[in-house]
Amino acid sequence: MYRFSYYTEQDTEKVVAFMKDNAFALITGSGDQYPVATQIPLEIKVEDGKIFLEGHIMRKTDHHLAFEKNNHVLVLFTGPHCFVSASWYSNPSVGSTWNYITVHAKGKISFMDEEGTLKAVKAVSDQYEGTTSEGAFDKLPKEYIDHMIKAIVGFRIEVESLENVFKLSQNRDIDSQKNIIAQLKKRGDDQSRMIAEAMETRLP
Repeated sequence: MYRFSYYTEQDTEKVVAFMKDNAFALITGSGDQYPVATQIPLEIKVEDGKIFLEGHIMRKTDHHLAFEKNNHVLVLFTGPHCFVSASWYSNPSVGSTWNYITVHAKGKISFMDEEGTLKAVKAVSDQYEGTTSEGAFDKLPKEYIDHMIKAIVGFRIEVESLENVFKLSQNRDIDSQKNIIAQLKKRGDDQSRMIAEAMETRLP
């Protein structure tokens, strides 16, 4: 990772909150010839000070088979990002850059039995679909669930290492930071707006 102390968020609660807000994460591991990856929604849990990631994937895919052979995985949570012009700095005689927020979680993946898989699927469904809509998990036909559960497998990742980059122009003077925020807001796109808002929360 592109890590510097001034780009690192030290508050673990803020890092976990970012992960929850950007839970459609990329899980990568080692395949036989090339790295493998899958991007899926995750449930982020904190239990006794430890972070766990839960979800489910299709059985017998390249990533499922690879994760079974090597249970060490890297999970990437990515957030807003945008170009920042050096012309916005008090001293523009340096290179332009890119501001962004990302979290890398490393850990070991373990697969669940059928009961655990069912709970993992229900948890994700309840979180996003709710429990009262027509598409709620508890309203699905038993025949459909029985068929589905044979094709997927739930998993749990115990996070052993958590790294982050909250690159928000912390290395620039306050006047430059304020001007960057103003210029990003002028753009009008969501990515620039979210970075501007993240920068504003860090102004003294």
